[in-house]
Amino acid sequence: QVQLVESGGGLVQPGGSLRLSCVASGFTFMDYGVGWYRQAPGKERELVAKITNVGGLSYLDSVKGRFTISRDNDKNTVYLQMNSLKPEDTAVYYCNAIWVQSYWGQGTQVTVSS
Repeated sequence: QVQLVESGGGLVQPGGSLRLSCVASGFTFMDYGVGWYRQAPGKERELVAKITNVGGLSYLDSVKGRFTISRDNDKNTVYLQMNSLKPEDTAVYYCNAIWVQSYWGQGTQVTVSS
């Protein structure tokens, strides 16, 4: 059974940090690129950060220098370290693994508010 399970979201004050995790099971995780997406209320889902199967990285301009994506293939996990969080980072964050198939997690809520 294919699963992607996100965790690590929550409520944080502006300037704070969170680390999101995405744990995969049921497929050959190391062959897949993984992206973190987010969707705020009333907005389109957008790609925040991506890591390829060989470790290539890309980021949304507005998170460059604040967010870091990484992966641990031994743990079938991708992380998103988010620092210097801003209210506009508030959204549901989803991970997506893609290669021959595309798999999505259920999402984790991140709220940045004082």
